[in-house]
Amino acid sequence: MDLRTMTQSLVTLTEDNMAFFSSQGPGETARRLSNVFAGIREQALGLEPTLGHLLGVAHHFDLDTETPANGYRSLVHTARCCLAHLLHKSRYVASNRRSIFFRASHNLAELEAYLAALTQLRALAYYAQRLLAINRPGVLFFEGDEGLTADFLREYVTLHKGCFYGRCLGFQFTPAIRPFLQTLSIGLVSFGEHYKRKETGLSVTASSLFTGGRFAIDPELRGAEFERIIQNLDVHFWKAFWNITEIEVLSSLANMASTTVRVSRLLSLPPDAFEMPLTSDPKLTVTISPPMAHTGPGPVLARLISYDLREGQDSKMLNSLVKSEGPRLELRPRPQQAPRSRALVVHIHGGGFVAQTSKSHEPYLKTWAQELGVPIFSIDYSLAPEAPFPRALEECFFAYCWAVKHCALLGSTGERVCLAGDSAGGNLCVTVSLRAAAYGVRVPDGIMAAYPVTTLQPSASPSRLLSLMDPLLPLSVLSKCVSAYSGTETEDHSDSDQKALGMMGLVQRDTSLFLRDLRLGASSWLNSFLELSGRKPQKTSVPTAEAVRPTETMRRSVSEAALAQPEGLLGTDTLKTLTIKDLNSKDNSETSDTPEMSLSMETLGPSTPSDVNFFLRPENSQEETESKDDVGSLGRSPRVRAAFPEGFHPRRSSQGILHIPLYSSPIVKNPFMSPLLAPDSMLKTLPPVHLVACALDPMLDDSVMFARRLRDLGQPVTLNVVEDLPHGFLSLAALCRETRQAAELCVQRIRLVLTPPAAR
Repeated sequence: MDLRTMTQSLVTLTEDNMAFFSSQGPGETARRLSNVFAGIREQALGLEPTLGHLLGVAHHFDLDTETPANGYRSLVHTARCCLAHLLHKSRYVASNRRSIFFRASHNLAELEAYLAALTQLRALAYYAQRLLAINRPGVLFFEGDEGLTADFLREYVTLHKGCFYGRCLGFQFTPAIRPFLQTLSIGLVSFGEHYKRKETGLSVTASSLFTGGRFAIDPELRGAEFERIIQNLDVHFWKAFWNITEIEVLSSLANMASTTVRVSRLLSLPPDAFEMPLTSDPKLTVTISPPMAHTGPGPVLARLISYDLREGQDSKMLNSLVKSEGPRLELRPRPQQAPRSRALVVHIHGGGFVAQTSKSHEPYLKTWAQELGVPIFSIDYSLAPEAPFPRALEECFFAYCWAVKHCALLGSTGERVCLAGDSAGGNLCVTVSLRAAAYGVRVPDGIMAAYPVTTLQPSASPSRLLSLMDPLLPLSVLSKCVSAYSGTETEDHSDSDQKALGMMGLVQRDTSLFLRDLRLGASSWLNSFLELSGRKPQKTSVPTAEAVRPTETMRRSVSEAALAQPEGLLGTDTLKTLTIKDLNSKDNSETSDTPEMSLSMETLGPSTPSDVNFFLRPENSQEETESKDDVGSLGRSPRVRAAFPEGFHPRRSSQGILHIPLYSSPIVKNPFMSPLLAPDSMLKTLPPVHLVACALDPMLDDSVMFARRLRDLGQPVTLNVVEDLPHGFLSLAALCRETRQAAELCVQRIRLVLTPPAAR
């Protein structure tokens, strides 16, 4: 069903349901049902033209006609999923509303939740339309001047997110994924309670993780708590939660359910320099030094996985490198040795640069070892924020070179070598190859990167707008991981961590708190000034994250908890009383626009933003800038506010103002951190690259734009995009048929690299 037909069918059904429930008397439930159908009708009619416009131009941003995928298409697809669900539910209500078995309250709750999601999706569609207007043709990432104000991001992060984590959780993914996501969300909010109260800290047990009964039966409470967690808890919480799969009980269960292999050994590579031959002249060598950044030389851990016991894998030299992992339940009869494989896979795991190890990824790596019939060498690099960039890159490069030099110990002749990784590991695969080329040593024969992040710059793109609803990659979590890896983490830690700050750290912390109080005072002064001038902001106060209690949230109705718009926090009524002339004069008085910005205002008119970008300034910038930043967040920036049509107001978060450390730091432009920004001369040194991305992944545009850059340079590259699956599907490979097929696609790409060209 095309978009227009779907919208018209939905409008017809909503009007019929509105008329029916309006005639049912003055009851509260009937009134709310009538209102929710009126809201669905309004949002569907407002959304359809914007989606049609995005879909009409989306093909210009595809890699090619055979790969119809980019963030614009993903946004349209997600909105269609929401419209399709509302169409199905509206039909159900129309068919069953007279039945004595019709559960009015249950259907009302679901309709209100999906109406909230549709409203937020409409806001995202307007943001995407704005990006479309300001980006160069075919470019998915915003390329604005870093000196521009951060209106776009500050406005975007105030959007309400809880509706996507309650009843609507994972509606955009394949149905087989949704039960897992629901279990994950319950576990997350339960873990968050333990973490917040410090009942168990980082050593939370598996039995206490999924015992959040009240979150299981109250989706609205779960969504609100999920939103609070992603906005307020630091990177150490996410590190602890993502590492929960490495608890001994869970890892043993995962090993029992996964493929049985003959070899799974953790190795500790000594921090000793060694020589590698140059590819240009094998008679010459270059010294590969051990990792040195931040913590000095130290061993690098890596896991060797092999389905068969091969020659060299039980040698004395390799046995001397084995690191004990404690008791592990493994039933492996000692078989005969198989000959060395001609190929080797060097794997780098994902986890946002801050979490997980090869142990977390071992289940699917065992399957790879069986299906490919080659040894797999998975690197356990040091994690941020304790070991920021470039420590992980140095360790991965060192381990890669060690594996190539000592491939005989790993059960391989090393004729073909493939670098494979997912997410952050995909980024490291590319940057390790770039570093190998820079050193002049052997680069891998190919790279398989699954849903990689190729730029760590805080740039806006249509697919990254999906982070508003993604339960695995929320924007605030992404920013925390990037800040940790880049070494620019600015968030406050818990009291237990403050003792390690040192004198300068304490001074910086206290200065930051002082400036924060100063900013809040400036905001309060401005509100008082507006009241005295007759432009009185809304008096209704909205509770912050600290003021909202779970019991209060449980008492609130669905429409209040999931659909409430905190207008008081953002000053909606204040801006409603201002004219366009007032807004322009306000901009002129608060900012010094460049000639380019003034020209944009004159060309686009007052109804569109003049300087939309995705950059935030550092928190230690000038006081005046900081004060204006918070005022813009509290008062809803008029330039971005004008990006929405008059009368449309997206729902705002009730969790207070979100301060995320997203700003343009010079280090994130380093090509060894953001390979998408690497010069052409560096990218031309890469081997064939095979990208496997997810259509609904906030990182989709990273893969599309990276593939486009490589293709424009004449570099061999393939891009496959899987539908209806979330970021991280490799770790869910055993969950359903769709994830198994996607994992098999990754295996096929690796097999293509390992197959000599003459044998293809």
